[in-house]
Amino acid sequence: MNALASMAPMNRRDKLLAALVACIWGFNFVVIDWGLRDFPPLLFLALRFVLVLFPAIFLVPRPDLPWQTLLAVGTFTSLGQFGLLYVGLAAGMPPGLAGLVLQSQVVFTLIIATAVLNERPNRSQQLGVALGVIGLLVVGMGRGGHIPLLALLLTVGGALSWALGNVITRAAGVRSGLGLVVWSALVVPLPLLLLSGLVDGPAATARALASIDARVLLSSLYTAVLASLLGYGIFNSLLARNPPAAVVPWAMLVPPVSMGSAWWLLGEVPNAPELIGGAALVLGVLVAQTGAVAVLRRRPHGEAGTAASGAGLRPLATPSAADSPPAPGRRSPPPAPAR
Repeated sequence: MNALASMAPMNRRDKLLAALVACIWGFNFVVIDWGLRDFPPLLFLALRFVLVLFPAIFLVPRPDLPWQTLLAVGTFTSLGQFGLLYVGLAAGMPPGLAGLVLQSQVVFTLIIATAVLNERPNRSQQLGVALGVIGLLVVGMGRGGHIPLLALLLTVGGALSWALGNVITRAAGVRSGLGLVVWSALVVPLPLLLLSGLVDGPAATARALASIDARVLLSSLYTAVLASLLGYGIFNSLLARNPPAAVVPWAMLVPPVSMGSAWWLLGEVPNAPELIGGAALVLGVLVAQTGAVAVLRRRPHGEAGTAASGAGLRPLATPSAADSPPAPGRRSPPPAPAR
């Protein structure tokens, strides 16, 4: 893949896939809140990733990546993000608003990708992200002071962890998004079981495991199969073949879905700032995507991003001599005859 191809705008199929993932993830917050009732959050998350692992790990080939990369993705994208989110929800974060605050990962991802991968967002993407940030601030300021500060900080911490996982995924360049989700999940269940035993106590953990009912199982299946295996499988694949600046703004569509589903099912009626902020988020995605094509087509071949070294991350491809155009005044060699 040459530099120009690596910076090409998302095609229509990838955009539709990104919108589908946003809808799945948006509804996921209501499903998590439903399953968390009277169930320890860390143990609930451990159950989710046990379902992600089995039986898929026997069916999905391991990605061609170093173990340290797989463990890094699992630590930040799964363990860090969801561990902090689930505890934040249990601490009083409303599901609809959690879907919004978690999308601060868009800003974190673009900042980290710019610093580490040298993949700078173009002007339309910068404007789209700015609109999304304005939407986040409008909603945040309009919520009042009834949200516990700890719950808010935990959710923001989950967003930062997700952003780190996004950049590691992009740098790795893995083609099997599903394989990355499954094999990186190896790092999740055991630490969560140990933490649940320490935080909630062995007796409470044992009682919760003995009282698993249909509600907990259905919620876990949705979060494991649809949100993790399908959602992150698609999302990781999109990151592998598109710059983060083209992919992550689509996650700004998650808050309107999470807020709408919480309104419909939980009675969390959005106020005027939430509606205005949600509209700004959607507009930000549209601006970031529709204005990207012309800018990227004018991008010279030499502006290739480079990935971070270390932790088993692979450098992004740069143009080879074969990809370079012929020097002025020289004729291109004739094509080789077909054999």
